[in-house]
Amino acid sequence: MNRPLTNTQMRDAEALLHAYTNTPALRETGAQMIAKGSGIHVFDDAGKPYIEGMSGLWCAGLGFGNEELVEAATKQMRELPYYHVFSGKSHEPAVELAEKIKDVTPGNMARVIYQSSGSEANDTQVKLAWYYNNALGRPEKKKIISRKKGYHGVTIVAASMTGLPYNHADFDLPVDRIKHTSTPHYWREGHPGETQEEFSARLAQDLSDLIAAEGPDTIAAFIAEPVMGAGGVITPPKGYFEAIMPILHEHDILCISDEVICGFGRTGNWFGAETFNMQPTSISMAKQLTGGFIPLSAVAINRDMADVIEANSGKVGLLGHGFTYGGHPVGCAVGIKTLEIYQRDNIVGKVARQAPAFKAHLDRLSQHPLVGEARASGLMGALELSPDGTPKTFEHPGKVGAKAAAEMLSRGVILRAIGDSLAFCPPMIITDAELDALFAPVEDALDATYIWAKTEGHITS
Repeated sequence: MNRPLTNTQMRDAEALLHAYTNTPALRETGAQMIAKGSGIHVFDDAGKPYIEGMSGLWCAGLGFGNEELVEAATKQMRELPYYHVFSGKSHEPAVELAEKIKDVTPGNMARVIYQSSGSEANDTQVKLAWYYNNALGRPEKKKIISRKKGYHGVTIVAASMTGLPYNHADFDLPVDRIKHTSTPHYWREGHPGETQEEFSARLAQDLSDLIAAEGPDTIAAFIAEPVMGAGGVITPPKGYFEAIMPILHEHDILCISDEVICGFGRTGNWFGAETFNMQPTSISMAKQLTGGFIPLSAVAINRDMADVIEANSGKVGLLGHGFTYGGHPVGCAVGIKTLEIYQRDNIVGKVARQAPAFKAHLDRLSQHPLVGEARASGLMGALELSPDGTPKTFEHPGKVGAKAAAEMLSRGVILRAIGDSLAFCPPMIITDAELDALFAPVEDALDATYIWAKTEGHITS
């Protein structure tokens, strides 16, 4: 039986429409109220601490309560709390952050344009791709190829590129011009006896066949996360992007790297594109751009795109795109300080150093009878739960994963169930001892989940 809701929980139920939530169920249980954060921990309104094993929504790379970021925001708010970069106006924080972004991004990025969220960044990517092709006299080259289980946001076009059913159901999505190709999940979708390289070649052929069927002259861009985050922390198989990139080059298709989760050190390099040999023509970034302390996103485009888009804006009269809070001076000031901390404290190198231990924890847990696969890149990973250790799915998908996450929560660790995958994405400041503490209760939680799953009939063998 559920406990009576607190006054705050009752107010929450009457005031908020919660994202990614079964609303009727939440009205019965009440939301978990988080009151403060420090380091890798958050604390509920009763003062109970939790290890935030997901960095909030993949974004609190420097943890909670970083005083340098608080000071950067405070100082900027006193000097220039708001201004814009419309109509020939600008300000020093926007310029300095753009320069820093160009310094750390791969692929000869030449210009940066700001937004407030990852969804807005990916919508901007599509608009720029369409604008670019119109400028080149290619009005039919407008379709965007994404991937099933990819996640690119929740605005209309970004949600259309997202390849997850919940983001489309009853929203009349996806819209026209958006196409989806295969998911690069070798464990679940590889054929018997097929190597990872052979699987990658088959998926590259799937992409090639889709391009041929739609018409190469109609395809503007291919968008991909280096590691698929909200699709289940799916890491690409060996040779995947090496097989994909020549196809894009052959048909003059832009390559958009969605680094909203993977960017700024998460995979052990500055950007996931470097980790997996992706060659982007443009990059979306958000989340860890400011350590999650304030909303800010950015799109970086390469020299060719920048030259074409700027020339066309002169022809049209102006570039008719931008956001009121894009390039917000407080967000940019926090972004500048965030990148300075990443560089000063060698966060990228720290992630690379800790990645083997992080993966070893997951690999050890892959031996549990409830786990089918463990996967990881840098300091993000997942345990995919299975009724029998094979790619077979549970009869009622999502219930076992939700139970495992609830068991972890009761043991003081916040993780995220993505279907029946249990995702891990701790703050990148996590110490070796804290990393051990994060994983310490997982086996016990899996044991409890396994017993429950057998009792409830989710596992019958």
